[in-house]
Amino acid sequence: MNYRHSFHAGNSADVVKHSLLIALVRALQLKQGALTLIDTHAGCGLYDLGGDEAQRTGEAIQGVLRAFADPNPLLDDYRAAVQAVNVGGEPQLYPGSPQFLAQLLRPQDLLVLNEKHPEDAYALRGAMRGTSAAVHERDAYELWLAMVPPRTARGVVVVDPPYEQTDERARITATLAAAHRKWAHGVTVIWYPLKDSATHWQWKKQLRKLGIPKLLVVEHWLYDREQPGIYNGAGLYIVNPPYAFTQALPPLLEALRAALAPEGHKGEILSDWLGD
Repeated sequence: MNYRHSFHAGNSADVVKHSLLIALVRALQLKQGALTLIDTHAGCGLYDLGGDEAQRTGEAIQGVLRAFADPNPLLDDYRAAVQAVNVGGEPQLYPGSPQFLAQLLRPQDLLVLNEKHPEDAYALRGAMRGTSAAVHERDAYELWLAMVPPRTARGVVVVDPPYEQTDERARITATLAAAHRKWAHGVTVIWYPLKDSATHWQWKKQLRKLGIPKLLVVEHWLYDREQPGIYNGAGLYIVNPPYAFTQALPPLLEALRAALAPEGHKGEILSDWLGD
């Protein structure tokens, strides 16, 4: 599946992913100790919702624009982060994960971004100008292993690939296993699309075999039943989520489900521990 992000910026998956990312980092920041935030597939950092690629799919209409139209205050933090890169009114620009993470930084925190594609890496450096982010242009999985454990005692690794390569899930599984051996208490967030249910369930079985004790699964299903051959939603695997995050998760997930449900569908967001 090709998930080049400029075509999908601001879609429902982004709303869920970035809302949860904000909540996760803020839960970790309840402790004063420094955090290192690492984004292995950082992309361009900023996307034009009026550009040709975003307009070709129109997915932001069912994503960020729905979130902006919804009055639920639990989505206020997400809306504020999007609004921070816009000038009033309806969003014209959409921040990628690097921008969301940069907005969350405290003076003691570090941000490490990586993007292998040269053109996207160039755009990323421009988008992050004025921030303290370090930008790398390396293989994502090599960087992931090289950066853990981070210099700070705590940290988060965000893994958000385009799933263009057929071995993407296998590389994530192998790298996660190796990274967990090096950094068992580290927090890792892995995003994935929900399209081919057979592939999805097979991967879940492989991840369960890793035996990671605290591996939370959050899945956002857009439709009331699976739609063959199309994008059905997205999920997150979260290793070692903090307690404050998991306790606050149910009402946030319900707010997201209600805001993003397509016409004629209720949608569903599920969360559970992988080993359960």
